Amino acid sequence: MDHHTVAALSISGICLDVLGSLYLAYDLLGGQHGPLRLLTRAVTYSVVFGIGYGLGLGLFFGLTAGVATGITLAIEFNRAARGLNHYSLPWEAFFSAIRSAGFAAGLYRTLGLRFAVAFAVLTTLGQVFAYSRGMRPATDYSMELRPRFTLRLFWGTVVRTVGYIATALICSAFIQHISHPWPFAIRVGLVTGLVTAIGITVTPFIEYYADNLPERRLGIFGIGLILCGFSLQSVQYWLALLDVRVT
Repeated sequence: MDHHTVAALSISGICLDVLGSLYLAYDLLGGQHGPLRLLTRAVTYSVVFGIGYGLGLGLFFGLTAGVATGITLAIEFNRAARGLNHYSLPWEAFFSAIRSAGFAAGLYRTLGLRFAVAFAVLTTLGQVFAYSRGMRPATDYSMELRPRFTLRLFWGTVVRTVGYIATALICSAFIQHISHPWPFAIRVGLVTGLVTAIGITVTPFIEYYADNLPERRLGIFGIGLILCGFSLQSVQYWLALLDVRVT
């Protein structure tokens, strides 16, 4: 097993332990009016997008892109849930840059710094353009227990998929040539588009439970996170105990 993978698992476990402890401290953090609604969104969206990206593009990519996406979406959806207008374009550009940085961090290990930076810059510009045209994560916002996938969101997902394919091809052609640019670009685009479509569809359910989840269930969820964190942290010790070679 690669030592980077072991380190990623251990860091993930520590983060889950911290988050689980926060859920168990629900009352100390202000109850329903505290920061846990935002935290619930951030954790849930990070897990949903992290698993999706991880299955399609690797564990490390899923970790970095999932966390960056989850945190920024949570901030934007939390504002929409309070009935407030969307953030100004400079703030939305900042959120776009964070998401793109998460993607770049996931690509850096395999494709190098120049490719990662170029990819981040181009995808940030693309997201800012989408924001300026009224396409943002909270578009057609809903907090009902039914899927959300309007025609506008469908076309937004299609454009996002094509845009990421084109960005990967441009970076491959002008920044750093890779051995199989088309399969890689199509993979990045399809994974991004598919995960985005799934995220859009389940958003109303996440939003509903973020604001309506009972305290006891929050505590149970916190215990679950701590157990998952313990399991991930113990991987490194099991590998040492079983004499599994780490490269």
